[in-house]
Amino acid sequence: MRQKMTESFWGGIVKSMGLVFGDIGTSPIYTLTVIFALTRPTRENVFGILSLIVWTLIILVTVEYSWLAMSLGRKGEGGTIVLKEILARLLKSGRKVAFVGLLSFLGVALLLGDGVITPAISILSAVEGMLLIPGMETMQRGTIILIAAVIAVALFIFQYKGTDKIAGAFGPLMVVWFTALTLSGLASIFTMPEILKAVSPHYGFIFLKDNGMSGFFVLSEVILCATGGEALYADMGHLGRRPIIRAWYFVFFALLLNYLGQGAFVLNHPKATNLLFGMIQDQCRFFYIPFVILTIAATVIASQALISGVFSIVYQGITTRIMPLMRVDYTSSKLKSQIYIGSVNWSLMVAVIFIMLIFKESGNLAAAYGLAVTGTMLITGIMMTVIFSHTAKKWKVPIALTVTLFNLAFLLSNLNKLPHGGYWSLILASIPLGAMLIWTRGQRALYLSMKPLDLETFLVSFQQIYAKNKNIPGTALFFTRQKEVVPPYVTHCIIRSNIIYERNIFISLLRTDEPFGLKTFSHTVDAGLESFEIKVGYMVVIDLEKLLKKNEINEKVIFYGIEDISTRNIIWKFFSTIKKQSPNFVQFHKLPAAKLQGVVTRVEM
Repeated sequence: MRQKMTESFWGGIVKSMGLVFGDIGTSPIYTLTVIFALTRPTRENVFGILSLIVWTLIILVTVEYSWLAMSLGRKGEGGTIVLKEILARLLKSGRKVAFVGLLSFLGVALLLGDGVITPAISILSAVEGMLLIPGMETMQRGTIILIAAVIAVALFIFQYKGTDKIAGAFGPLMVVWFTALTLSGLASIFTMPEILKAVSPHYGFIFLKDNGMSGFFVLSEVILCATGGEALYADMGHLGRRPIIRAWYFVFFALLLNYLGQGAFVLNHPKATNLLFGMIQDQCRFFYIPFVILTIAATVIASQALISGVFSIVYQGITTRIMPLMRVDYTSSKLKSQIYIGSVNWSLMVAVIFIMLIFKESGNLAAAYGLAVTGTMLITGIMMTVIFSHTAKKWKVPIALTVTLFNLAFLLSNLNKLPHGGYWSLILASIPLGAMLIWTRGQRALYLSMKPLDLETFLVSFQQIYAKNKNIPGTALFFTRQKEVVPPYVTHCIIRSNIIYERNIFISLLRTDEPFGLKTFSHTVDAGLESFEIKVGYMVVIDLEKLLKKNEINEKVIFYGIEDISTRNIIWKFFSTIKKQSPNFVQFHKLPAAKLQGVVTRVEM
């Protein structure tokens, strides 16, 4: 038993390294290289910047995500939408809930935008390490982009196998990667042990005081060390809270030692241009090519962390109705939160390759990177502060507020990146943000335009038709959003067309604000009419057909509504296009095609 627990303990840590820590784990490839391309590597600057990096990792990753955010999981799930669902229950004011909804939309959109830039900068920076291999110094930029694009395509092609299998394969590789970071960092620290003093926050304060605004804007590059920290919370549902937190402490010390080692290296080699690769080459030329290969493998894993997080966020968006329905494949029989969404996967792949072609170099991409991350972290900080202020854990409010102020400082420092490519972060985020706003408002406008009947009014006509005893033998199912409200397609089918069966059942599926849980309620509404209500958590995968059979519902036909939207409004035209391209409710739940009958309702919007 003890052996099994030990395997589970270490197995969870290894899988977490493979699934969650790829992004933040590969930040040493480019963070200090980008910073010292813009800042002179004097002793004061090196010590000050290392101090800022160490405390950024402590405050923005350990405190914000590992301690605060991950304590707010709902039955093992994490992410911006989880925070939104928690706040929706705590806040009673409609305006406050609407503000929280907008914040969560922004957070989701920024994370999705980050999911494009992360693979691009990670893979490009690793492939650029090939330029230090003897004989490859003159490699053309186009060749580097081509290699990076091929690696990205291969990564996205293998996503359908599922995150559980991917984490199992990537975990051991990341253990080797973090071991390499640790050993190379220690070797460099031994050449200048005094570099360990840079852990003190004193040096960071001195650097900011002496450099004024230019020092403040350096924070926009320092934040690169914490990119991927948000994946701790977003990916929590994939592996659980404890393995991720345990793995983070190993990862933190590996990053800490490597950054300090790079600091010692740049003081000894002030003209070095690519610090991590230069440090490895200086320590042992024999291991340099294997290290470049390991780096490329690690950056592929870095991309995986955000891709997995994006899948989780999109699925939560689908089930909480802020995003349109998409085809979802479930890749694990053990963890239902492990999913693959093909349309998201291929869209991300195209966007990543496009960004590689636009920016061409990882150094250029660093100008666009950071804005989305700091925006996501700030939104998380604000939402956590509000949540703690409404719960018994009010003692956490000052801590969450302090973290939020740090996030705000980092966001303000990143605004100077806007003219230098940072606007791409906003462009990438604006696409999902616009889609979510149009979808949610469109669904609301469509519902109002359809003018559904209340149940009492519907029953008057239903009783008259049913009493004629000309009913079709068998059971018919009608899907409704709410059991008290009858959608127009049901009225059209039963009242206007007199299509009425001996047994008619209104099925309503309600997603609750809990991640998991399943309850069903069945009762007779009137002679020949029943109501079957399903209340289910927003992360639960249900086999609707199997659930109906379990409750002795053997339908002959399943009716569902199809809206034919007529509009001159360009926004609603876009909404109509999204609706036509996305699967409808019955397709999403894979109900038997032979029993389906679509009823078209023309709607003026």
